[in-house]
Amino acid sequence: MAPPWPAIGKSFALAALPLLAACSQAPSTTAALEPAAEPDTPHVLIEGARIFDGERDLGIVPVLLRDGRIEAIGEAANDAPADVERIDYSGRFIIPGLVSNHSHLANTDGVEHGDRFYTRDNVVRDLRRFQAFGVTTVTSLGMNGTSFANIRAEVNADPTLGASMLGAAGGIGVPGGAPPAANMGLQDDPVERPSTPEEAREAVRRQATLGVDIIKLWVDDLGGNAPQMPADIYRAAIEEAHAQGLLVSAHIHDLAPAADLVASGLDVIGHGVRDRAVDADFIAAMKAHGTWYIPTLQIDEANYLYAEQPELIEREPALRAALTPSLRARFEDAGWRERQLAGDGIAKARRAVQTNLANLRTLHDAGVRIGFGTDSGALPHRVIGFAEHRELELMTQAGFTPQQALTTATRDAAALLKLDDRGTLVPGRRADFVVLEDDPLADILNTRRIHAVWQAGKEVAGPISDYRIE
Repeated sequence: MAPPWPAIGKSFALAALPLLAACSQAPSTTAALEPAAEPDTPHVLIEGARIFDGERDLGIVPVLLRDGRIEAIGEAANDAPADVERIDYSGRFIIPGLVSNHSHLANTDGVEHGDRFYTRDNVVRDLRRFQAFGVTTVTSLGMNGTSFANIRAEVNADPTLGASMLGAAGGIGVPGGAPPAANMGLQDDPVERPSTPEEAREAVRRQATLGVDIIKLWVDDLGGNAPQMPADIYRAAIEEAHAQGLLVSAHIHDLAPAADLVASGLDVIGHGVRDRAVDADFIAAMKAHGTWYIPTLQIDEANYLYAEQPELIEREPALRAALTPSLRARFEDAGWRERQLAGDGIAKARRAVQTNLANLRTLHDAGVRIGFGTDSGALPHRVIGFAEHRELELMTQAGFTPQQALTTATRDAAALLKLDDRGTLVPGRRADFVVLEDDPLADILNTRRIHAVWQAGKEVAGPISDYRIE
């Protein structure tokens, strides 16, 4: 049996940070993500590629870019000025940049993890890793350090620093609860841990002052090993967040708390329900409230996938590219693999994956709104970049077509965040897209065959086969 989590309940003194102006209303998410303007940017004409715009296969059509955005697509793009810069992507495929609704930044280094790694340089390191794998917008959903807002402002002004960044600051838990401070290496514990509804409201107001993009709640009791956030705490937090104009996402595992959260007005279920099958009442409530559901299928699978299938490293160039040398050495260590697969939690993880897949299939078929995320970056084996492409593959195992999986990871993931400037390749939206070597609509594994990544109208990453961890 796992030991009980320590009762660490230190508050995160966000209000003292020298950050954004102390206004209670967060700025618009889209405005916070705008790159710095570059006047007189020349036109760029992308030619020869087959385009999936996030909703439809457009076939082979030209795309005209200027000032970081798509100016025209299709026949209208042929009216490009004579001095346009032409890029020939004949034989290749273009999809919108992927949007992660649930990841974490600067919480790992090699095979280690903890908040001691939360620095500006490590955030940029991770954002560049996401970007190289075609994830051009990343939501860091909790455990962000005190420099979160300053780093976000810097990286969102400069696409060369990596994927666009949104986040939830430290997030909100309860004393002694999830995320477990000791096991997650939270030495300074950036998570606010209120004990009363009014403290929860105060925590939300402090985080709103930072201009966070979303409020993160940890509600899960970690299989009975930690106190679960009481209903009056999360209801107060949800009500206050909505008063501040903010979305709320909750970390859950089981159906019962998920159902009450939905009834309490939660906007986003932050992980899949994994203890049992979802029921008709839950489905009806999700649809009635318009609640989003992020399954994070890979979160439990990662506990055994790399130990069980070490051959993936040689078979999957994208996985090799995503691994730090120390993490690759761990996965290749037969002793580690044996110990990992003998762990008490592996059988539970396997059951959780199967339940998660089945519930995703049920919810998707019922028309519930599905988001995209993996919890990548929270722990070393939740591998940044590769986890997102494995998630797409798992979604097809849950019954999604490749096109449906890609629409979820682009158009729908942007819609969850209320971002109206990305997610689809249409005139007026950001020129965030991924150039692939092969057709992802024929085989979702082809999303891993990345030729180039463009963000805000700039080529920011090259072939994944050439990528090396910095």
